[in-house]
Amino acid sequence: MHHFNLNPKLYLVTDRCWLGERSLAVSVEAAIQGGVTLVQLREKEVASGAFLNLAQDVKAVTDRYGIPLIINDRVDIALAADAAGVHLGLEDLPVQAARKLLGPHKIIGASAATLEEAAAFQKQGADYLGVGAVFPTATKLGNETVNLDDLRKIKSAITIPVVAIGGIKAENAASVMRTGVDGVAVVSAIMNQSDIRVAAMRLMSILKEA
Repeated sequence: MHHFNLNPKLYLVTDRCWLGERSLAVSVEAAIQGGVTLVQLREKEVASGAFLNLAQDVKAVTDRYGIPLIINDRVDIALAADAAGVHLGLEDLPVQAARKLLGPHKIIGASAATLEEAAAFQKQGADYLGVGAVFPTATKLGNETVNLDDLRKIKSAITIPVVAIGGIKAENAASVMRTGVDGVAVVSAIMNQSDIRVAAMRLMSILKEA
């Protein structure tokens, strides 16, 4: 049983490049106040010690609000920070290996771009899937493009939660939710906004209406 309620409806993937001088922890707090239900800490160019410090800073915030913190890729950082779980891409550790290290209670998410990948990750014991990229995106996700029809097919074939990712913003979020997915993952649609809390609130209200 997870310590956290896994609700991936409005899933924030962090990217500090959008923040300028704004602190990541403060920005994540604003996003949670606006309605974000799950946070993935994604840092590509950071040394391990700095990544751990950042994870601990952000986890202090997510814990205060009872929101799960997922660490992108780094199972060791997830363990060291006692994060809620990890998110794995195709080049990262296999799901079974991550599960062996993290144990049964942690959340393991995986990125998929095809039905075959999605089914394989589900079989391997992933707890949820990030599927994309749905729209062209400035944040390189390394995934193939997935259209709304593909998304619908994947969602109907898969029993674990499916979160759409890739270029999703206020203008197109409703069309994505109508495929039946459990949530949307966003980066710049929250991180790159002048008022992060308001941006998250606006997105959440669109998701609820859809």
